[in-house]
Amino acid sequence: MSVPHTPAKIYRGRVADQIVEDLRAQILSGELPDGARLPSERELAASYEVSAPTIREAIRVLTAMGLVTARNGSRTTVNAQADTLLAMSIASVVQVEKVGAKEVFGLLGVLNAYAAELAAEHALDEEIAGLRGAAERIPEAEGVEASATALHQFFVTLSEISHNPLLAALCRFISEVQIGLAVKLSGGEDGDWGRVADTLQPGRMRIVDAVASRDAAHAASVVLAYHQEAVERVVSVRKADDAPAASDAGLTEALGAWLRANVGLGGQVANRWSTLS
Repeated sequence: MSVPHTPAKIYRGRVADQIVEDLRAQILSGELPDGARLPSERELAASYEVSAPTIREAIRVLTAMGLVTARNGSRTTVNAQADTLLAMSIASVVQVEKVGAKEVFGLLGVLNAYAAELAAEHALDEEIAGLRGAAERIPEAEGVEASATALHQFFVTLSEISHNPLLAALCRFISEVQIGLAVKLSGGEDGDWGRVADTLQPGRMRIVDAVASRDAAHAASVVLAYHQEAVERVVSVRKADDAPAASDAGLTEALGAWLRANVGLGGQVANRWSTLS
């Protein structure tokens, strides 16, 4: 595969940066779609009329951005996945700006409340039925990994039936952060995760009923109440076990540890729940 258009002329200065910007523009515009294989290093060097080390530097930068995946022995592949890019961006902002865990959780509550509000107004009846099914499957899940995955899927479904793609993408990642941290703080398989998740099931069913009522304001308020209860229960479990870890500083430290373990070059680890138990 060749570069889809004639590469931009390379001027004096940071040549590798210009190549990064040109390839980045092609990836974000869809000229180089997700999963496409980039031309070989030699072909790219010839196309841009630069040296192979310059191309290698550009590819390293694109890899750090999460836009391509480079593996030894195979061609570099485009990785234009919105969730990966968003995860890396949010994780970076949270860590650089020293955003607290409770601030992240508060944002998620507002985002999910807005999702519920939009879902009450716009979701199809069959989509709300799918949300109910997702809620009902949570207590049936056995083990931390299955339970956390089912819980995440419930909130993913809620965000998706809002019919707002940007909102859904934000909710997907931040929900994953909150659930991952809740698993960590509640002790996973050997702790209180199951008890905390089970006691919140009535709240999830209230969310479904509120969305089904088509009362947008009521749906939003029910979600906010659920999030407040969820955070309080997780923190109360941790306080009983380890007071310093339940403080704002302790929660934020745990959040940073989760992000460092699960969000890096190329996106998130696949087995995000069981690694925390």
